[in-house]
Amino acid sequence: MTRGPTRLDVAIGYALPRRGLPAATSFRKWSAAALAGRIREADLAIRIVDEDEGRALNRHYRGKDYATNVLSFPAELPEGLPEGVRLPLLGDLVICAPVVAREAAEQAKSLNAHYAHLTVHGVLHLLGWDHEDDKDAEAMEQLEREILAGLGIEDPYAGELR
Repeated sequence: MTRGPTRLDVAIGYALPRRGLPAATSFRKWSAAALAGRIREADLAIRIVDEDEGRALNRHYRGKDYATNVLSFPAELPEGLPEGVRLPLLGDLVICAPVVAREAAEQAKSLNAHYAHLTVHGVLHLLGWDHEDDKDAEAMEQLEREILAGLGIEDPYAGELR
């Protein structure tokens, strides 16, 4: 497995009881795996929320009135910095615990594996990856598979039809 960033600071916030949720160390490990070989320094925040907060954020920022599994908010460069200057601040992820639990059960996946997948997926969004068209989606999904395989997690897309 490729080494992670030289410096990684991941702040984890739980906006609901932590019972049954992955530990902060797991989110840090999954984030580091997604960043390995891609960035040297990174600061990001991950907030685990309930359905009400997830829905409110999705409605406010995306105009969609439902809670989704993960939202990515890339950091914007402060005004006045020259083009191309990168700060270690990547942005924020918001993961909606009830949606993740429901999806894991529906898809017969382990809860931890689904959290790992969504963390990796969200971090890749913070790095600029997207899945707006089929070509981009296939590239992003392949990268997710490789990162997750390095963590010992099975292909999250196995059995899905495109």
